[in-house]
Amino acid sequence: MNFLYIILGILILITFYIVYSYNHLIKARNMVDRAYSNIDALLQKRFDLVPNLVTTVKGYMKHERELLEEITRARSEWMDASTIQENAEADDVASKALKSIFAVSESYPDLKANQNFLMLQEELAGIENKIAYARQRYNRTVMSLNTAIEQFPTNLIAQFFRFETREFFEVESDKVRKVPQVKMDRGEE
Repeated sequence: MNFLYIILGILILITFYIVYSYNHLIKARNMVDRAYSNIDALLQKRFDLVPNLVTTVKGYMKHERELLEEITRARSEWMDASTIQENAEADDVASKALKSIFAVSESYPDLKANQNFLMLQEELAGIENKIAYARQRYNRTVMSLNTAIEQFPTNLIAQFFRFETREFFEVESDKVRKVPQVKMDRGEE
């Protein structure tokens, strides 16, 4: 009779462990999804400001048309992105192009004094900080989920319920990693 209670106790403990592990994996997966949604919402907010920025600087930066086109292209790539990696690459291209525009704007005193440009610059700087924090948070939650999926004995439960590891939000493309070249032609201002 005692042997039966021991077996029953072990089965109950195993059941509780499976339920606990499954719920832990669900919670981790949902945290990753929420963190990614936060990044997506911030990127949407940033890219919603891009047309206003382009309109504001277009009249001033006649010679930097390539930068404006690069931002517009990055916005299109982000909207068409279907994977985390494509999203990360479009985000990185846009970040570098925006930094280049703000660097080039130093050559245009009238633009630097434009209230609309200053407001957009300040708002974009705030969003960039939030995006950086959101990417860090996303990568932390992905690391937690991936670790839980790969650790024994939780990995057995993860395999049984078909949990999959997730990609980190990072840039791998050489094209995207290149430092942008800022060309200034001051001859035709």
